[in-house]
Amino acid sequence: MSKKIAIFSCKKIRDISCIGCIKCFKAAADRAGEFSRYLDDDEVEIVAMSNCGDCPGLMIPRTVLVMENLRAQGRDVDVIHIGTCMVKAVETAACPIDLEKLKNTLETKFKKEVVIGTHNY
Repeated sequence: MSKKIAIFSCKKIRDISCIGCIKCFKAAADRAGEFSRYLDDDEVEIVAMSNCGDCPGLMIPRTVLVMENLRAQGRDVDVIHIGTCMVKAVETAACPIDLEKLKNTLETKFKKEVVIGTHNY
């Protein structure tokens, strides 16, 4: 079974703490960090990567655009991952996003599973 994943990163620190989201791609391939939840026989396919929309957090309109573009390409997503860089931004860089509230809002609005985090590197 395939898990189609969209990853959202922090616009301010993406490519500073992790160039090119290499850590997210590695974790997905290795089933490490938050990707360990997918069974070994599940194919993990990253179908979209975007950022949060910048401060103060325009994640919902950004997610709408990602979903519209996926739909236009005949694609869909099973799970939305909020990148580890967004978690770090909240913890260390005074990002105003409430990750639990964001998770609940995304799950309600888009009817998709939302996972906070991607890797632990």
